[in-house]
Amino acid sequence: MTLEQLRIFVAVADRQHLTRAAGALNLSPSAVSTAIRTLEERYGARLFDRVGRGIELTETGRDFLPEARQALAAAAAAEQALTERGGTLRGKLAIQASQTVSAYWLPQPLMRFHAAHPGIALDLTIGNTETVSRAVGEGAADLGFIEGEIDEPALAMRLVAADRLVLLTAPGHPWAQGAAPSAADLAGAQWILRERGSGTRSAFEASIRSDGLDPAALDIVMTLPSNEAILTALEAGPYAGVTSERVAANALAAGRLRRIDYALRPRPFRMLWHKERYRTRAARAFEALLPNELA
Repeated sequence: MTLEQLRIFVAVADRQHLTRAAGALNLSPSAVSTAIRTLEERYGARLFDRVGRGIELTETGRDFLPEARQALAAAAAAEQALTERGGTLRGKLAIQASQTVSAYWLPQPLMRFHAAHPGIALDLTIGNTETVSRAVGEGAADLGFIEGEIDEPALAMRLVAADRLVLLTAPGHPWAQGAAPSAADLAGAQWILRERGSGTRSAFEASIRSDGLDPAALDIVMTLPSNEAILTALEAGPYAGVTSERVAANALAAGRLRRIDYALRPRPFRMLWHKERYRTRAARAFEALLPNELA
């Protein structure tokens, strides 16, 4: 088994398509197909099922994917370690971050890092708290930044900033006209929320749970995959929703949405890294910038 075969396998698995994977790898579709077939025949294991014009991972392929990612991450870390022996800070820093962090907090430290270390290529991928923690665990990211709670023994965490959630409605909503809602009132509202696995959703549920309200009692009429979609949907009807105060700032200032007087607990922004994998000089240098950002 070669690293090139692993690289091709992961690219195909991520895209569920041979031709798209070939384009991303700058290879011909026939070369990608041959690499996958050789891997399958060498180990007598079917990794993909051909379904119509696409392909899907088999159960064996799904089980093998995290191992392939970790092998590639280990090889990249070894290469980076040798590169750094030369004393020059160069290479790549792979970062994954959840939506609110990546859009409203992370750009400033990223730009400061680039100015200080132009030889480091920054690779930022956006996900949610669940996908970011998985990427760091599998070695697909050197550092992760999340806004939710996780329980991953293999990952180390450090607080880097704080954020506040706000309860939002359109200006015509009854809550925007009268007294602040109680915890019991929340159960009678119609909600538009982020998907499960997002930091915003998990932090909101933890906050109302501490007020004695079971999140399962909420009438959730729609779940949406982005903060911007939440804001737009809330403007359109008599619904309630939650986003970061940073996310809602422009909509509140323009009067398109109203902030409802209901206290939600602050939430931390955390940086993640793997406890046992080699931490590159680039990752350590990026972390060194963060106390200045907090100050």
